Amino acid sequence: MHHIHAHDEDLGRPVTLSLSRCAAMSRTTKLVSLLIITILILFIDPSHSYTDSFLYGGCSQLKYAPGSPYEWNVNSLLTSLVNSATYSAYNKFTVVASSPQDVVYGLFQCRGDLSMPECAACVAHAVSRLGSVCSHTCGGVVQLQGCYAKYDNDTFLGVEDKTEVLKRCGPSDGYDADLMGRRDVVLASLASAGGPYRVGGSGKVVGITQCVGDLSAGQCQDCVAEAIRRLKGECGTGVYGDIFLAKCYARYSTNGAQLFSKANDGGKSRDRGTKTFAIIVGLLGGVALLIIFLTFMRKVFQGGGK
Repeated sequence: MHHIHAHDEDLGRPVTLSLSRCAAMSRTTKLVSLLIITILILFIDPSHSYTDSFLYGGCSQLKYAPGSPYEWNVNSLLTSLVNSATYSAYNKFTVVASSPQDVVYGLFQCRGDLSMPECAACVAHAVSRLGSVCSHTCGGVVQLQGCYAKYDNDTFLGVEDKTEVLKRCGPSDGYDADLMGRRDVVLASLASAGGPYRVGGSGKVVGITQCVGDLSAGQCQDCVAEAIRRLKGECGTGVYGDIFLAKCYARYSTNGAQLFSKANDGGKSRDRGTKTFAIIVGLLGGVALLIIFLTFMRKVFQGGGK
């Protein structure tokens, strides 16, 4: 018997989802959960939108045995990430098992400017990446342009981590004092702003920072300050720069927001996201009806057996 304990950021209260009221229904529910992810991957536009483009990913060296309790828990966790992204831009989960080595921790987060349909589509893509790139590994992380997803068997929730995982610096097209001055002003305003998602601009210069939602306000401020310090120091006078730390990132562009914005997608990603969102909602409703039907039939057969 195990449960998923989730904290719903929108509702602001703990949520406990039972995954095994009995052994038979536990297996049925898990198989249906796997089916949800499989169908979502098949329905999502394979051409991808800009927000689904890959930035970085990584997998733990430890692997779990196929068919093990840990595998079931990982599948349950990943399904919960996809489901939760249909109504929340961030959520964290812990799958508690009878054995400590089978406990799984995970979370997802979408960029602050994404709509719910875009968020749901992005997280579904991220989870599909985790399932393929980190097959049978005890932990994995994927960062796409529009969202982030991670799971592991060691707790990382609420733990600040300023390890640098990605750096991209643009070329220096001659020193432009005005552009660099604007960049420094934008980054300074982001450093002094509050909240996990921050965006600012001056002319063609645009900057963006974001912390993973499990950090406290103080941890977020510390992480963002470090990311901005490294961004300015390591990218110098580059026309753009990206620094991703394990729990936050800082980015800027001196030529508008096209480097990390959905604006240049012509609205196509929003249209695809809306269609995908409708598919997800329909699937979840169908799966709910299927589970209710299976439960009813099981009771009928149990009654007949008596």
